[in-house]
Amino acid sequence: MNAGAERDFNDLLVMLKEIRGFDFAGYKRTTLQRRIGRRLEALKLKDYTEYRDYLELEPDEFGKLFDSLLINVTSFFRDPAAWQALRTTVVPALLSTKGTGQVIRAWSAGCATGEEAYSLAMVFAEELGMEEFRERVKIYATDLDEKALQTARTAVYTERQLSDVPEPLRDRYFEPAGGGLAFRRDLRRQLIFGRNDLTRDAPISRVDLLLARNTLMYFNAETQQNIVRRFHFALGDPGYLFLGKAEMLLNHSDRFEPVDLRIRLFKKIGPQSRGRLTRTPGTPGLEQQNSLSELRSAALASGPVAQIALNRSGELAMVNARAEMLFNLNGRDVGRPFQDLEVSYRPVELRSVIERVERERRAAELRDVAWHRPGDPDPNVFDIIVVPLQNPMGELVGVAISFHDVTRYRKLRDELEQANHELEHAYEELQSLNEEMETTNEELQSTNEELETTNEELQSTNEELETMNEELQSSNDELQLINDTLNARSKDLTRANTFVAAVVRSLGDAVTVVDDQLRVLMWSPGAEDLWGLRADEATGRHLAALDIGLPMEKIITDPRRSVSGLAAADGHRTGRITVDAVNRRGRPTRLCIDVFTLHEEDASVHGLILVMNRL
Repeated sequence: MNAGAERDFNDLLVMLKEIRGFDFAGYKRTTLQRRIGRRLEALKLKDYTEYRDYLELEPDEFGKLFDSLLINVTSFFRDPAAWQALRTTVVPALLSTKGTGQVIRAWSAGCATGEEAYSLAMVFAEELGMEEFRERVKIYATDLDEKALQTARTAVYTERQLSDVPEPLRDRYFEPAGGGLAFRRDLRRQLIFGRNDLTRDAPISRVDLLLARNTLMYFNAETQQNIVRRFHFALGDPGYLFLGKAEMLLNHSDRFEPVDLRIRLFKKIGPQSRGRLTRTPGTPGLEQQNSLSELRSAALASGPVAQIALNRSGELAMVNARAEMLFNLNGRDVGRPFQDLEVSYRPVELRSVIERVERERRAAELRDVAWHRPGDPDPNVFDIIVVPLQNPMGELVGVAISFHDVTRYRKLRDELEQANHELEHAYEELQSLNEEMETTNEELQSTNEELETTNEELQSTNEELETMNEELQSSNDELQLINDTLNARSKDLTRANTFVAAVVRSLGDAVTVVDDQLRVLMWSPGAEDLWGLRADEATGRHLAALDIGLPMEKIITDPRRSVSGLAAADGHRTGRITVDAVNRRGRPTRLCIDVFTLHEEDASVHGLILVMNRL
């Protein structure tokens, strides 16, 4: 990530803190960048600046972002082996330290939607019994996500979420409610859910058992140390800490000791349990005598540690061979004032130390004194011990100075410290990688659950589409049946029309049918040929209004006469007349016109049929 993108990312975190009160400064940046990157991809945005602008325009996006950042992956009795060890190891030990009736306090930090807290409640209820659980146990469960806490307070879970709960426990501790199963109301009162920011808010104090499973791994190393210190403060003595399988306490051996490292179960180290390292400097007892035996002189002279002794007057009284070689001393220097010798101030200022030893009658020790001798490639390191020398009466007779060469040990110690540092760094990197892997695993689990939900929705949609397809197939079959029926009817109608046309052509040269108001209902092809008027031009018009060469006054004296009147003369045929007319070509033609009445099924007159034949 370049400097500009890093700056934009920091501005985004500041915005989340100022607007919504969520401080993600202590979280692992790689995890934050990966989760926010997923939102950028989902929204087709290019960078953090665009996303910040989008948040200002769409406040609902804050909820989706926090759902992505606060990965609420949890389940009942997650890692069953770890929970079994907790029940068989920690709970009995914890109960044994509590007197009858004493309250047991537990804290589930980062509880998400509450499955972990209710799992712990079932463990205690199984161990204590229902009645004693209600009287003695208090479980505090906290999280940063208010939406997840609301789900935890409701305590209603689906069959799928309860799949990891053994059936006997499910029957004993859950009851049907609202399409799911709810934790028993009488036991639920012992659990208190609340919002708590582990990086800023005060911890819950005097707890006997603290669960923070796969919570620390989302924070960086510095924030983890601060949270662990808060956990140590929150726990009573004895107090137990139960972490996730991806979390370790590599740098907190002074606060917690492992109970079962395999399941990440630790015990608080209280003040009375901490070992104290005390050092008692060696005080070689050297007695100044008037005469030294040859044996003692030889032993002193050949000793591997450089030693010199001063008398009461501060003069060099004795020096062994190792000191002579190391500080370029010889027999002629015996009797000289110590302050005149180079060894009094090199490798370290000894005169003030000697004065303090003589004054306080107490040995002094100078550790890790480095001295770079001329000609040596590397400096030598000494532990210098200045011891007051006293006679049997307790009178000060001189001072002994020993120079212990610890160069080799110092190198070994430095190498050991370097190796430990590298090992610790490797452990931290391994721990970080393990936490990253666990975080990625939880993200994958979350994604898998989303995909399963999506798959179920797609399956439901597919079933709906299959149902619709069957319905459409049924409708198509019905339409096909209707279409076949219509085709048959159409063929019947065509045959009927053909038959009617044949009948009409057989009746005469031209046939016209009118209704009871003398409006044209049918105009035969013969009529079109005779009068030069198409059927669509004639149909619907009054017969007397047609501009044709037919003398209507000879057929109907009064055009307004009704059909019933026309039919009065004869039952079915009203009459036959012969008229002179003019055809469409303007030529005179003589026509014989037969007029018939058109009857309904009830024998009432509906109109007239005019059959015209040329003579």
